[in-house]
Amino acid sequence: MQLTSEHEALGATVKRWIDAEVNPFVDEWEEAECFPAHQVFLQLGELGLLGLHRPTEYGGLGLDYSFSATFAEALAGINCGGVPMAIGVQTDMCTPALARRGGDELRKEFLAPAIAGELVGCLGVSEVGSGSDVASIRTRARKDGDDYVIDGGKMWTTNGTQADFCCLLANTSDGLPHKNKSLIVVPMATPGVTVARKLRKLGMASSDTAQIHFDGVRVPARYRVGDEGMGFVYQMEQFQFERVWGALNSGAMAQRAIDITIDYTSQRQVFGRSVLDNQFVHFSLAELQVEVEALRALSWAAVETIVRNEDATRLATMAKFKAGRLLRKVTDACLQFWGGMGFSSETLISRLYRDGRLTSIGGGADEVMLQVLCKMMGILPKAN
Repeated sequence: MQLTSEHEALGATVKRWIDAEVNPFVDEWEEAECFPAHQVFLQLGELGLLGLHRPTEYGGLGLDYSFSATFAEALAGINCGGVPMAIGVQTDMCTPALARRGGDELRKEFLAPAIAGELVGCLGVSEVGSGSDVASIRTRARKDGDDYVIDGGKMWTTNGTQADFCCLLANTSDGLPHKNKSLIVVPMATPGVTVARKLRKLGMASSDTAQIHFDGVRVPARYRVGDEGMGFVYQMEQFQFERVWGALNSGAMAQRAIDITIDYTSQRQVFGRSVLDNQFVHFSLAELQVEVEALRALSWAAVETIVRNEDATRLATMAKFKAGRLLRKVTDACLQFWGGMGFSSETLISRLYRDGRLTSIGGGADEVMLQVLCKMMGILPKAN
Protein backbone atom coordinates (compact mmCIF):
# COMPACT_ATOMS: atom_id res chain seq x y z
CA MET A 1 0.00 0.00 0.00
CA GLN A 2 1.29 3.45 -0.94
CA LEU A 3 1.29 5.67 2.14
CA THR A 4 0.98 9.40 1.63
CA SER A 5 2.11 12.62 3.24
CA GLU A 6 -1.22 12.57 5.10
CA HIS A 7 -0.22 9.28 6.75
CA GLU A 8 3.14 10.80 7.68
CA ALA A 9 1.43 13.85 9.15
CA LEU A 10 -0.82 11.60 11.22
CA GLY A 11 2.20 9.74 12.59
CA ALA A 12 3.88 13.04 13.45
CA THR A 13 0.76 14.23 15.29
CA VAL A 14 0.65 11.04 17.33
CA LYS A 15 4.35 11.33 18.17
CA ARG A 16 3.97 14.93 19.39
CA TRP A 17 1.06 13.91 21.59
CA ILE A 18 2.93 10.93 23.01
CA ASP A 19 6.04 12.98 23.79
CA ALA A 20 4.05 15.73 25.51
CA GLU A 21 1.12 13.99 27.18
CA VAL A 22 1.95 10.31 27.66
CA ASN A 23 5.58 9.26 28.01
CA PRO A 24 6.37 11.77 30.79
CA PHE A 25 3.74 9.97 32.92
CA VAL A 26 4.08 6.33 31.87
CA ASP A 27 6.31 5.27 34.76
CA GLU A 28 3.83 6.77 37.22
CA TRP A 29 0.93 4.95 35.53
CA GLU A 30 2.83 1.67 35.46
CA GLU A 31 3.47 1.98 39.19
CA ALA A 32 -0.20 2.74 39.85
CA GLU A 33 -1.26 -0.14 37.56
CA CYS A 34 -3.76 2.18 35.89
CA PHE A 35 -3.74 5.22 33.62
CA PRO A 36 -6.35 8.03 33.51
CA ALA A 37 -8.36 6.69 30.57
CA HIS A 38 -10.94 9.48 30.49
CA GLN A 39 -8.27 12.18 30.45
CA VAL A 40 -6.22 10.43 27.77
CA PHE A 41 -9.19 9.53 25.58
CA LEU A 42 -10.55 13.08 25.70
CA GLN A 43 -7.20 14.30 24.39
CA LEU A 44 -7.32 11.73 21.59
CA GLY A 45 -10.92 12.67 20.82
CA GLU A 46 -10.00 16.32 20.50
CA LEU A 47 -7.26 15.34 18.05
CA GLY A 48 -9.75 13.26 16.04
CA LEU A 49 -7.75 10.07 16.55
CA LEU A 50 -10.46 7.80 17.97
CA GLY A 51 -12.60 7.78 14.85
CA LEU A 52 -10.20 7.95 11.93
CA HIS A 53 -12.16 5.51 9.75
CA ARG A 54 -15.56 6.03 11.38
CA PRO A 55 -18.46 7.79 9.62
CA THR A 56 -18.44 11.57 9.81
CA GLU A 57 -22.06 11.66 10.98
CA TYR A 58 -20.91 10.17 14.31
CA GLY A 59 -17.85 12.39 14.69
CA GLY A 60 -15.38 10.28 12.75
CA LEU A 61 -13.09 11.52 10.02
CA GLY A 62 -14.39 9.14 7.34
CA LEU A 63 -10.90 8.06 6.22
CA ASP A 64 -10.00 4.57 5.06
CA TYR A 65 -8.62 1.95 7.42
CA SER A 66 -5.00 2.61 6.42
CA PHE A 67 -5.05 5.69 8.65
CA SER A 68 -6.17 3.63 11.63
CA ALA A 69 -3.37 1.20 10.81
CA THR A 70 -0.88 4.06 10.83
CA PHE A 71 -2.25 5.11 14.22
CA ALA A 72 -1.84 1.57 15.59
CA GLU A 73 1.82 1.51 14.58
CA ALA A 74 2.51 5.02 15.88
CA LEU A 75 1.19 4.08 19.32
CA ALA A 76 4.22 1.82 19.76
CA GLY A 77 6.07 5.05 20.55
CA ILE A 78 4.46 4.92 23.99
CA ASN A 79 6.90 3.56 26.58
CA CYS A 80 4.65 0.66 27.56
CA GLY A 81 2.18 -1.72 25.96
CA GLY A 82 -0.75 -1.16 28.28
CA VAL A 83 -1.81 2.32 27.19
CA PRO A 84 -1.72 1.50 23.45
CA MET A 85 -3.73 -1.65 24.09
CA ALA A 86 -6.39 0.29 25.99
CA ILE A 87 -6.66 2.74 23.11
CA GLY A 88 -6.90 -0.16 20.67
CA VAL A 89 -9.80 -1.58 22.67
CA GLN A 90 -11.63 1.72 22.22
CA THR A 91 -10.98 2.01 18.50
CA ASP A 92 -10.74 -1.54 17.15
CA MET A 93 -12.13 -4.00 19.67
CA CYS A 94 -15.31 -2.80 21.40
CA THR A 95 -16.69 -0.45 18.73
CA PRO A 96 -16.30 -2.07 15.26
CA ALA A 97 -19.57 -4.03 15.52
CA LEU A 98 -21.36 -0.99 16.94
CA ALA A 99 -20.10 1.10 14.02
CA ARG A 100 -20.95 -1.48 11.36
CA ARG A 101 -24.09 -3.12 12.72
CA GLY A 102 -25.60 -0.79 15.30
CA GLY A 103 -28.72 1.23 14.66
CA ASP A 104 -28.59 4.99 14.20
CA GLU A 105 -29.86 5.86 17.69
CA LEU A 106 -27.51 3.36 19.34
CA ARG A 107 -24.54 4.80 17.47
CA LYS A 108 -25.52 8.33 18.44
CA GLU A 109 -25.80 7.30 22.09
CA PHE A 110 -22.56 5.30 22.38
CA LEU A 111 -20.37 5.44 19.26
CA ALA A 112 -20.34 9.22 18.85
CA PRO A 113 -19.23 9.92 22.45
CA ALA A 114 -16.70 7.06 22.24
CA ILE A 115 -15.18 8.73 19.17
CA ALA A 116 -15.16 12.05 21.03
CA GLY A 117 -13.39 10.39 23.96
CA GLU A 118 -16.27 11.26 26.29
CA LEU A 119 -17.11 7.60 26.97
CA VAL A 120 -14.63 4.78 27.62
CA GLY A 121 -15.60 1.39 26.28
CA CYS A 122 -14.68 -2.20 27.06
CA LEU A 123 -15.38 -5.56 25.45
CA GLY A 124 -17.14 -8.32 27.36
CA VAL A 125 -16.40 -11.67 25.69
CA SER A 126 -13.97 -13.79 27.74
CA GLU A 127 -15.23 -15.49 30.88
CA VAL A 128 -13.78 -17.70 33.58
CA GLY A 129 -13.35 -20.97 31.67
CA SER A 130 -14.32 -19.41 28.33
CA GLY A 131 -11.46 -17.47 26.79
CA SER A 132 -10.59 -18.26 23.19
CA ASP A 133 -13.54 -20.70 23.02
CA VAL A 134 -16.10 -17.97 22.44
CA ALA A 135 -18.93 -20.38 21.67
CA SER A 136 -18.79 -21.74 25.24
CA ILE A 137 -19.66 -18.49 27.07
CA ARG A 138 -22.40 -18.79 29.69
CA THR A 139 -23.49 -15.20 30.32
CA ARG A 140 -27.19 -15.03 29.52
CA ALA A 141 -29.54 -12.22 28.52
CA ARG A 142 -33.22 -13.17 28.70
CA LYS A 143 -35.98 -11.08 27.17
CA ASP A 144 -38.43 -9.47 29.62
CA GLY A 145 -40.82 -7.19 27.80
CA ASP A 146 -38.81 -4.50 26.07
CA ASP A 147 -35.69 -5.26 28.10
CA TYR A 148 -32.92 -7.80 28.43
CA VAL A 149 -32.06 -9.08 31.90
CA ILE A 150 -28.43 -10.15 32.04
CA ASP A 151 -26.77 -12.60 34.42
CA GLY A 152 -23.21 -13.87 34.28
CA GLY A 153 -19.67 -12.58 34.34
CA LYS A 154 -16.75 -11.52 32.20
CA MET A 155 -13.01 -11.88 32.73
CA TRP A 156 -9.84 -10.23 31.40
CA THR A 157 -11.80 -7.09 30.52
CA THR A 158 -9.41 -4.35 29.41
CA ASN A 159 -10.55 -0.87 30.56
CA GLY A 160 -13.06 -2.65 32.77
CA THR A 161 -12.56 -0.64 35.96
CA GLN A 162 -12.93 2.70 34.16
CA ALA A 163 -15.32 1.91 31.32
CA ASP A 164 -18.63 3.70 30.82
CA PHE A 165 -20.08 0.96 28.62
CA CYS A 166 -19.41 -2.65 27.72
CA CYS A 167 -20.03 -4.28 24.34
CA LEU A 168 -21.23 -7.55 25.83
CA LEU A 169 -21.61 -10.95 24.15
CA ALA A 170 -24.36 -12.99 25.79
CA ASN A 171 -26.56 -15.99 25.05
CA THR A 172 -30.05 -14.76 24.14
CA SER A 173 -31.60 -18.15 23.36
CA ASP A 174 -31.07 -21.89 23.83
CA GLY A 175 -30.18 -22.52 20.19
CA LEU A 176 -26.94 -23.69 18.63
CA PRO A 177 -23.88 -22.00 20.20
CA HIS A 178 -23.00 -20.13 17.01
CA LYS A 179 -26.55 -18.87 16.52
CA ASN A 180 -27.82 -18.11 20.03
CA LYS A 181 -25.70 -15.09 20.94
CA SER A 182 -26.19 -11.35 20.69
CA LEU A 183 -24.01 -8.31 21.23
CA ILE A 184 -25.56 -5.85 23.69
CA VAL A 185 -24.27 -2.46 24.81
CA VAL A 186 -24.42 -2.33 28.61
CA PRO A 187 -23.81 0.97 30.47
CA MET A 188 -21.47 0.12 33.34
CA ALA A 189 -23.42 2.31 35.76
CA THR A 190 -26.49 0.07 35.37
CA PRO A 191 -27.63 -1.50 38.68
CA GLY A 192 -26.32 -5.05 38.98
CA VAL A 193 -23.02 -4.41 37.19
CA THR A 194 -20.14 -4.98 39.60
CA VAL A 195 -16.41 -4.75 39.06
CA ALA A 196 -15.41 -7.71 41.20
CA ARG A 197 -11.70 -6.99 41.14
CA LYS A 198 -8.87 -5.44 39.19
CA LEU A 199 -6.48 -8.13 38.05
CA ARG A 200 -2.72 -7.96 38.50
CA LYS A 201 -0.78 -9.16 35.46
CA LEU A 202 2.69 -10.17 34.33
CA GLY A 203 2.80 -7.17 31.99
CA MET A 204 0.57 -4.42 30.60
CA ALA A 205 0.59 -2.95 34.12
CA SER A 206 -0.78 0.50 33.25
CA SER A 207 -3.85 -1.02 31.58
CA ASP A 208 -6.59 -1.84 34.07
CA THR A 209 -8.06 -5.31 33.60
CA ALA A 210 -11.23 -6.33 35.41
CA GLN A 211 -13.40 -9.24 36.36
CA ILE A 212 -17.02 -8.13 36.06
CA HIS A 213 -20.26 -9.61 37.42
CA PHE A 214 -23.73 -9.06 35.94
CA ASP A 215 -26.55 -9.81 38.36
CA GLY A 216 -30.06 -9.15 37.07
CA VAL A 217 -28.80 -6.27 34.91
CA ARG A 218 -31.72 -4.75 33.01
CA VAL A 219 -31.05 -2.85 29.78
CA PRO A 220 -33.41 -1.87 26.94
CA ALA A 221 -33.59 -4.35 24.07
CA ARG A 222 -32.80 -1.44 21.75
CA TYR A 223 -29.23 -1.61 23.12
CA ARG A 224 -28.72 -4.81 21.11
CA VAL A 225 -26.26 -4.41 18.23
CA GLY A 226 -27.87 -5.59 14.99
CA ASP A 227 -29.99 -8.73 14.85
CA GLU A 228 -30.64 -11.10 17.72
CA GLY A 229 -28.73 -14.34 17.41
CA MET A 230 -26.02 -12.82 15.21
CA GLY A 231 -23.67 -11.88 18.02
CA PHE A 232 -21.18 -14.68 17.37
CA VAL A 233 -20.87 -13.65 13.72
CA TYR A 234 -20.52 -9.98 14.65
CA GLN A 235 -17.87 -10.80 17.22
CA MET A 236 -15.90 -12.84 14.69
CA GLU A 237 -16.00 -9.80 12.39
CA GLN A 238 -14.91 -7.62 15.28
CA PHE A 239 -12.02 -9.95 16.04
CA GLN A 240 -10.52 -9.30 12.61
CA PHE A 241 -10.02 -5.63 13.46
CA GLU A 242 -8.61 -6.58 16.86
CA ARG A 243 -6.17 -9.05 15.33
CA VAL A 244 -4.96 -6.70 12.60
CA TRP A 245 -4.54 -3.94 15.18
CA GLY A 246 -2.57 -6.34 17.39
CA ALA A 247 -0.32 -7.39 14.52
CA LEU A 248 0.40 -3.80 13.51
CA ASN A 249 1.09 -2.57 17.03
CA SER A 250 3.12 -5.64 17.97
CA GLY A 251 5.21 -5.37 14.82
CA ALA A 252 5.96 -1.74 15.66
CA MET A 253 6.84 -2.77 19.22
CA ALA A 254 9.27 -5.35 17.81
CA GLN A 255 10.82 -2.68 15.61
CA ARG A 256 11.23 -0.43 18.61
CA ALA A 257 12.92 -3.25 20.55
CA ILE A 258 15.45 -3.60 17.74
CA ASP A 259 16.01 0.15 17.51
CA ILE A 260 16.66 0.71 21.21
CA THR A 261 18.88 -2.38 21.32
CA ILE A 262 21.03 -1.10 18.46
CA ASP A 263 21.38 2.19 20.33
CA TYR A 264 22.25 0.51 23.65
CA THR A 265 24.67 -2.08 22.27
CA SER A 266 26.49 0.53 20.19
CA GLN A 267 27.32 2.38 23.42
CA ARG A 268 27.86 -0.53 25.82
CA GLN A 269 31.54 -1.50 25.93
CA VAL A 270 32.67 -5.07 26.64
CA PHE A 271 36.26 -6.29 26.24
CA GLY A 272 37.34 -3.03 24.66
CA ARG A 273 34.68 -2.70 21.97
CA SER A 274 30.96 -2.15 21.69
CA VAL A 275 28.63 -5.12 22.06
CA LEU A 276 27.20 -4.26 18.63
CA ASP A 277 30.60 -4.83 17.02
CA ASN A 278 30.34 -8.55 17.74
CA GLN A 279 29.30 -10.37 14.58
CA PHE A 280 26.79 -12.57 16.41
CA VAL A 281 25.03 -9.47 17.74
CA HIS A 282 24.76 -7.47 14.54
CA PHE A 283 23.97 -10.56 12.46
CA SER A 284 21.23 -11.50 14.94
CA LEU A 285 19.69 -8.03 14.83
CA ALA A 286 19.81 -8.02 11.03
CA GLU A 287 18.01 -11.37 10.89
CA LEU A 288 15.35 -10.12 13.30
CA GLN A 289 14.92 -7.02 11.14
CA VAL A 290 14.14 -9.21 8.13
CA GLU A 291 11.40 -10.98 10.07
CA VAL A 292 9.89 -7.74 11.34
CA GLU A 293 9.74 -6.39 7.79
CA ALA A 294 8.04 -9.59 6.66
CA LEU A 295 5.46 -9.27 9.45
CA ARG A 296 4.79 -5.66 8.50
CA ALA A 297 4.21 -6.67 4.87
CA LEU A 298 1.75 -9.35 5.98
CA SER A 299 -0.04 -6.96 8.33
CA TRP A 300 -0.40 -4.30 5.66
CA ALA A 301 -1.68 -6.87 3.20
CA ALA A 302 -4.49 -7.44 5.71
CA VAL A 303 -5.01 -3.67 5.93
CA GLU A 304 -5.34 -3.45 2.15
CA THR A 305 -7.95 -6.22 2.25
CA ILE A 306 -9.98 -4.27 4.80
CA VAL A 307 -9.66 -1.08 2.74
CA ARG A 308 -11.10 -3.01 -0.22
CA ASN A 309 -13.97 -4.10 2.05
CA GLU A 310 -13.05 -7.75 1.58
CA ASP A 311 -12.86 -10.56 4.14
CA ALA A 312 -9.54 -10.24 5.96
CA THR A 313 -9.96 -13.31 8.19
CA ARG A 314 -7.14 -15.35 6.67
CA LEU A 315 -4.55 -12.57 6.57
CA ALA A 316 -5.60 -11.14 9.94
CA THR A 317 -5.25 -14.56 11.54
CA MET A 318 -1.83 -15.16 10.00
CA ALA A 319 -0.56 -11.71 10.92
CA LYS A 320 -1.77 -11.96 14.50
CA PHE A 321 -0.19 -15.40 14.93
CA LYS A 322 3.11 -14.29 13.44
CA ALA A 323 3.11 -11.10 15.51
CA GLY A 324 2.73 -12.97 18.79
CA ARG A 325 5.50 -15.44 18.05
CA LEU A 326 7.85 -12.85 16.57
CA LEU A 327 7.46 -10.26 19.31
CA ARG A 328 8.37 -12.92 21.87
CA LYS A 329 11.43 -13.87 19.81
CA VAL A 330 12.58 -10.30 19.21
CA THR A 331 12.21 -9.01 22.75
CA ASP A 332 13.86 -12.12 24.21
CA ALA A 333 16.84 -11.89 21.86
CA CYS A 334 17.21 -8.14 22.35
CA LEU A 335 16.94 -8.36 26.13
CA GLN A 336 19.86 -10.81 26.13
CA PHE A 337 22.10 -8.21 24.50
CA TRP A 338 21.34 -5.76 27.30
CA GLY A 339 22.90 -8.12 29.84
CA GLY A 340 21.99 -7.42 33.46
CA MET A 341 20.25 -4.19 32.52
CA GLY A 342 17.85 -6.19 30.40
CA PHE A 343 16.71 -8.01 33.52
CA SER A 344 16.12 -4.72 35.33
CA SER A 345 12.56 -3.46 35.50
CA GLU A 346 13.77 0.11 34.91
CA THR A 347 14.66 -0.53 31.26
CA LEU A 348 12.24 -0.25 28.35
CA ILE A 349 13.39 -3.53 26.83
CA SER A 350 12.28 -5.45 29.92
CA ARG A 351 8.88 -3.74 29.75
CA LEU A 352 8.50 -4.62 26.06
CA TYR A 353 9.48 -8.21 26.92
CA ARG A 354 6.76 -8.46 29.58
CA ASP A 355 4.06 -6.56 27.73
CA GLY A 356 4.63 -8.25 24.39
CA ARG A 357 3.94 -11.70 25.79
CA LEU A 358 0.19 -11.00 25.72
CA THR A 359 0.01 -10.89 21.93
CA SER A 360 0.15 -14.69 21.74
CA ILE A 361 -2.78 -14.96 24.17
CA GLY A 362 -5.19 -12.03 23.86
CA GLY A 363 -7.66 -11.79 20.99
CA GLY A 364 -7.37 -15.52 20.37
CA ALA A 365 -4.40 -17.60 21.46
CA ASP A 366 -1.78 -18.83 18.99
CA GLU A 367 -3.35 -22.28 19.06
CA VAL A 368 -6.74 -20.85 18.08
CA MET A 369 -5.14 -18.92 15.22
CA LEU A 370 -3.62 -22.17 13.96
CA GLN A 371 -6.97 -23.92 14.29
CA VAL A 372 -8.65 -21.19 12.22
CA LEU A 373 -5.96 -21.42 9.55
CA CYS A 374 -6.12 -25.20 9.41
CA LYS A 375 -9.87 -24.98 8.91
CA MET A 376 -9.44 -22.47 6.11
CA MET A 377 -6.79 -24.70 4.52
CA GLY A 378 -9.11 -27.72 4.72
CA ILE A 379 -6.72 -29.73 6.88
CA LEU A 380 -8.50 -29.55 10.24
CA PRO A 381 -9.53 -33.06 11.31
CA LYS A 382 -13.29 -33.52 11.55
CA ALA A 383 -14.76 -33.76 15.04
CA ASN A 384 -15.72 -37.27 16.16
